[in-house]
Amino acid sequence: MNLLSIFKTIDGKMCKMPEMGPGCWINLTYPTEDELKLVMEKLKVEPSFLRAALDEEETSRIDTEDGQTLVIIDVPSVEKEDAVIYSTLPLGIILTEQNIVTICLKETPIIRDFEEGMVKTAKTSQKTSFILLVLLRVAGRYLQYLKQIDKISSYMERQLYQSQRNKELIQLLDLEKSLVYFSTSLKANEVTLEKILRGRIVTLYEEDQDLLEDVLTEVHQAIEMANIYSSILSGMMDAYASVISNNLNVIMKVLTSITIMITIPNIIFSFYGMNVGNLPFPTAWFPAVLSVGIVVIVGIILKRKDLF
Repeated sequence: MNLLSIFKTIDGKMCKMPEMGPGCWINLTYPTEDELKLVMEKLKVEPSFLRAALDEEETSRIDTEDGQTLVIIDVPSVEKEDAVIYSTLPLGIILTEQNIVTICLKETPIIRDFEEGMVKTAKTSQKTSFILLVLLRVAGRYLQYLKQIDKISSYMERQLYQSQRNKELIQLLDLEKSLVYFSTSLKANEVTLEKILRGRIVTLYEEDQDLLEDVLTEVHQAIEMANIYSSILSGMMDAYASVISNNLNVIMKVLTSITIMITIPNIIFSFYGMNVGNLPFPTAWFPAVLSVGIVVIVGIILKRKDLF
């Protein structure tokens, strides 16, 4: 969905504006070429900055050129198809002399919270504070999704004990892949935050220091949670593989024991079915009784050997 929205904080409220002006925040979601050209012409935004955030492979970084600053941050994303799949995508934040521009390939609930005025302290005129509030919201979203992943993995674990289908196993693999994405993106975000902390590229004011420390704390917590959940999930997958292998061995032992027990009557009846004279007790009941007796004895022996 293509979307160009313009907002400005007026009397402490986030208001939608009809056109761009000083002190405005411009949000671009999967923009068209015309929308990109409009922003370039109106705000004189560096073209490479706009296109950098539209590259899905772009990693978190911070850059500055001609008085403009680009901050790319990896934000969490969730897709619901046959199963819940988590991933990350780049969100670009561009600071010009008078405006803030955000650009992303998909609509994200993080930006939607700002558009709907849910972040009360966000002011479009305070650019540094605005960036840090976005980063804090991103870190909070990571923590929220990580808790969801933990709940889903716990549910899948219970399902695996009840059934041994591939569906649950594939979902666990998707969750493990999601945790790898999260861990990698969070570490890249951490590096970007540390560069901001130095204050060489983005000007930090005294009131921004506490906010930046809160962001770093949230990111560090998210990194630790991602690592812990990844270790738990990896251990659970290994344990499940061992359980499957052990169950297969048990099934094979039982089938082998049954095969041995079934073979005994076949051997006895084969002897009595041949045209051979002088066999003991040639009556019909004797082979049946003999077969049952030997099968019972073999069954007891196998049971004592824990093979049946």
